[in-house]
Amino acid sequence: MIPFIDLATQQKRIRPQIEAAMVRILDHGAYIMGPEVYALEAQLSSFCGAQHTLSCSNGTDALTLVLRAKNVGPGDAVFLPSFTFAATAGVVALIGATVIFIDVLPDTFNIDPMSLVKGIEKAKALGLHPSGVIPVDLFGQAADYDALTPIAEKHGLWVMADAAQSFGGTYKGRKVGTLAETTTTSFFPAKPLGCYGDGGAVFTENSALLNILQSLRIHGQGNEDKYKNIRIGMNGRMDTLQAAILIEKLALFPEELTLRQTVADRYSQGLADVATTPFVAQECQSTWAQYTLKIDPAKRKDIMEELKKEEIPSVIYYPLPLHHQQAYKHYPCATSTLPVSEELANCVLSLPMHPYLDEETQDRIIKTFCEVLTRVNTKFQSKG
Repeated sequence: MIPFIDLATQQKRIRPQIEAAMVRILDHGAYIMGPEVYALEAQLSSFCGAQHTLSCSNGTDALTLVLRAKNVGPGDAVFLPSFTFAATAGVVALIGATVIFIDVLPDTFNIDPMSLVKGIEKAKALGLHPSGVIPVDLFGQAADYDALTPIAEKHGLWVMADAAQSFGGTYKGRKVGTLAETTTTSFFPAKPLGCYGDGGAVFTENSALLNILQSLRIHGQGNEDKYKNIRIGMNGRMDTLQAAILIEKLALFPEELTLRQTVADRYSQGLADVATTPFVAQECQSTWAQYTLKIDPAKRKDIMEELKKEEIPSVIYYPLPLHHQQAYKHYPCATSTLPVSEELANCVLSLPMHPYLDEETQDRIIKTFCEVLTRVNTKFQSKG
């Protein structure tokens, strides 16, 4: 079976450096918030151009830290797309605010600005206070912040970019991490830049907000004495081993982003005639966290089964929009239905994507996909 994501090849490249870093950490013994953590924060800021970087325990906690820093809570409405992973909605619900689900665009899969406007109207009609919007940069491409930011400013909303899949990408010449007042990301192992456990980060241009985030990250401690708590905080620290691993992986990251783009280009060239290939907006660069096609919903199950027989994995991101899931279906939507989110959940299909997908393997995937699609089409024609 072809690996869907190949972390082993990358590890072989940097294993000596990682092992050396682990020995250094074992020697100095600062296993939590050691010097490597602060070095990583500086390197991440340098990489993306953010004024401040705050590392943390995972991407979900990164979202939570910002929401807590902004005092979001009951009575507040937070707007986010329904077609995404549950973590973004989960943190809003857990702090007691109300999620308002917004539809997405059919080409980029990112939040629809016009649906956001309707969502704000819905929140006000429900007597809620519109607080903020969390655009999710799905599959590696940044949302359209130039369209979203004026809407947010008009209604007094903060914007937090959820860049769990897009860190490393660019939007109209600007790097992800600098497109909103705050940006969060995840270093889950499967992300384009991932560690070997859990990790996350917050990027911000707001120095005052950074001070609050630093306090909240470590149990609400004060600046001068960690045993004098000035806030109710959380344990959101990054462990030093993960920071050291990320330092080594960050050194490879620019090259890997180029390799990912090469893989995506070859996929699109080989599959454009048989499926709807991903669309990347002008002046934007995706990190290609996923390579996601749109195919005939009636044929998706058969295509996946045939691909599996050929030892080619495929994954559905995401099979059910959040507003249809049991945990979230009681939360309001911008409109009575979110048709694009519902359609995408039925027709998307992701193929293996990573920087070390060699041309021979990729050619096999493209050729097999085309052959599978022909077989499935013939099957459906015979039924008809």
